[in-house]
This record gives sequence, C-alpha cells and structure tokens, in this order.
Amino acid sequence: MVDATKFAVEPRERAGKGAARAARRTGRIPGIIYGDGKPPTLIAMDPAPLIRELNRPGFFTRVFEVGLGNEHQRALARDVQFHPVNDKPEHVDFMRVSETTRVRVHVPVKFEHQDRSPGLKRGGVLNVVRHTIELWCLVQNIPQHISVDLEGLDIGDSVHISSIKLPEGVKPTIARDFTIAAVAAPSVFKTAEEEAAEAAAKAAAEAAVAG
Repeated sequence: MVDATKFAVEPRERAGKGAARAARRTGRIPGIIYGDGKPPTLIAMDPAPLIRELNRPGFFTRVFEVGLGNEHQRALARDVQFHPVNDKPEHVDFMRVSETTRVRVHVPVKFEHQDRSPGLKRGGVLNVVRHTIELWCLVQNIPQHISVDLEGLDIGDSVHISSIKLPEGVKPTIARDFTIAAVAAPSVFKTAEEEAAEAAAKAAAEAAVAG
C-alpha cells in the first residue's frame, strides 16, 4: 500500500458541540475516524501538523496513518471545517481505508508545458473548465494529480478526459468525454472585421457631428 503521512491523535471521550469547544479551548482540534465496518472513534489532535498538511497540495488524496496510542489506522481525510472568521481548522473527519477500499476522490489538475502551446504564445487564454476531477479507484491507486499537457494546443483547441492517460484501475465518475480546459482567444483582441466596423462607425459619427 502507499506510504502514509503520520498523525498522532488522542481519544476524545464525549461527542457534541460542547465537548468539541472544550477540546479547542485546550488548543486541540476535535475530529472523528469512521468507516471500515468499525464504530466511530472520537479524537483530538495538535493543529500544527494538520495545518502543515493542509498547506501541501492534494490533502484529500493522500493516505494518513492516524496513531491512537498503540493502534495505527490508515485513513483519508474526508472533510475539514474551518472557522468563518480566522479560517483556522475547527474539525476534521477521517475515513478508515484498507488496500481493498474503493473511493470517490477529487484529484487536482496540473497543467504542464504552457510555454509550448502556440495558442498561448499568440496571446490566447487558458480557460480551465475543471480544476479537479472526481475519480473512482482503489485507495492505493489514487493519483496525487492529473497531468494535462498543453504542448501543441492552439487557439480553439481543447483537452478532453479521453486524452488523459489515467493509472490502471482509475476511472472518472462521469461517463461522458468532458472538457478539462481549452485555449481561447482573449476578449480584448478584436478581429480585423470588428476593427473595420468600429472604425467605420466612428468615422460616420464624426461626419454627422461635423455636418
């Protein structure tokens, strides 16, 4: 199975908002571990390692090893709740996983070789339709990102999911051949016809004023 980042946590005896606030007052972040046919486990953890991992790419696609005493559980982070004002994490949900666990997961898209796109070189704009792609796969096959090669793309060209080579056993949750991104002409550029029409309209207006 894939290597896992380790989190040390401690048990939390009571559920509910009051117990969660009590954990926060001690400087801990409350959370829960659920799934894999086992009862949920209430936890609290040091915010520093959680914040550090949140600031790294692909937080929800990485497997974590959650250590609770002598017990270590493999898990995926499934949800993080943030404070509405200071944006600090206030609660985290982990889902237990094993080698046979299949999950739906949103994987970030990484665009490469923008300097090799003729359309972008000519002033085109990369119109990103999907910043993440939802995939269905085994936990051990979760890709950290989806690479999209922009080499050779001109204005008007687009990239569809069918052109992306996914790891074995990894499939998009959407069956149709959806668009990931396209190279579009910038709206500030005008065609020769548009410029000629605007020039003619301006000349006619000036002639009307002069007359």
